Amino acid sequence: MSSDAGSIPAASIMTGLCEQSSIKLICSSLVKKLIAGVVLSLFLSLTSGSQIQPFVKLSVRDYEDFSRIIIEPSFPLSFEIEKGSSFLLVKIAIDVPFRIQKDSFESRIVRSFGWTKGRDYYILTIKTKPVDFSYDYFVLNNPTQLVIDFYEVDEEGRRGREADKEIKSLLDSALSREKEDSASQEIKTIIIDPGHGGMEPGAKGKFGTLEKDITLAIALKLKVVIERNMPVRVVLTRAGDTSVSLERRAAIANYNKANLFISIHANSSFRKDAHGSETFFLSNEATDDEARRLAYLENNPAEFEEGIGGDSQDELTMILWDMAQSAYLKESSSFAETIQGELNFLLRTKDRGIKQAPFKVLTGVACPAVLVEIAFISNPEEERKMKTEWFQNNVVEAIYRGLENYINLYYRK
Repeated sequence: MSSDAGSIPAASIMTGLCEQSSIKLICSSLVKKLIAGVVLSLFLSLTSGSQIQPFVKLSVRDYEDFSRIIIEPSFPLSFEIEKGSSFLLVKIAIDVPFRIQKDSFESRIVRSFGWTKGRDYYILTIKTKPVDFSYDYFVLNNPTQLVIDFYEVDEEGRRGREADKEIKSLLDSALSREKEDSASQEIKTIIIDPGHGGMEPGAKGKFGTLEKDITLAIALKLKVVIERNMPVRVVLTRAGDTSVSLERRAAIANYNKANLFISIHANSSFRKDAHGSETFFLSNEATDDEARRLAYLENNPAEFEEGIGGDSQDELTMILWDMAQSAYLKESSSFAETIQGELNFLLRTKDRGIKQAPFKVLTGVACPAVLVEIAFISNPEEERKMKTEWFQNNVVEAIYRGLENYINLYYRK
């Protein structure tokens, strides 16, 4: 027998060693680790250079009686659908980024798409050309597809009719109505706008309080107080937990020939110690960086400015809306000042003053308009206060007093 150890294969040495009972367990562990390492190396070699990322395919096609959108995700689909005026929201549950695959399209019903990210979901906004539409949907498997069919409510009579009324109302307000001395005008209609709603919750506090719930609660109380004490009509842009686009809120005000517009919101900041109330009126330039950031957040909820395709009519409408509000900036500034003064007195919070920012919800309103940030929902102490009847009632009283003072100063001789 040869004694040349170098000629003995390594496998034989390993087998010989493993035959010794004292090291059988160690050998077994080594073999398992070796196999696992090989498998991992093989997997890495196969996947290196190509990262697998979820994606969603979007396609649009017109048929004789309807338009169809097909949403095809590469991941398990969990969704909710909510209809608004001239848009449809599709909330898709996924907490990781994904790619969008879509082609350009022309459709007589579908105008554009837009996306926004929530905490553990994304929202697809499908904007439609008709204000009135109906829809139906179903889900297919292998591959998974969400199919949504859009139908015009009345192709001949009602297609775009409400949108035309809104633009006409805006034109009448911005171009035909002569700017008169406000003291000679009579207050007949006040619009109260509870911020956010529906699938757009707004800011969220540490204890789970949602901005949309606080703003609606205060708006409902304020409506009761105003109607009880003033001979005016009060219209809410939403009376429940529903989604209303920013353009639609302004259109509601103009359609109802509003004399005053009050939008109610709860503030939020990355600084947890930020506190106090502040009242805004419109300006193309923000007062400061914080006001600019806040306007950006408020202007970009569940609907989107970017989309596939565009419409020159939208641009015309926004120009008209800019003209409509610019005529009332001085009155809006005075209105904001009277409300802010009462908030400081009744809420006993930090006076953050009145500020200017390009809030989209104020842009299209053809009357004096303000946006009230009642307190910081991002501040745990102020979040607790917001949920109390005492605080909500004081906010209502402060806004009502500010409203009353403004009317007494500028509308009553």
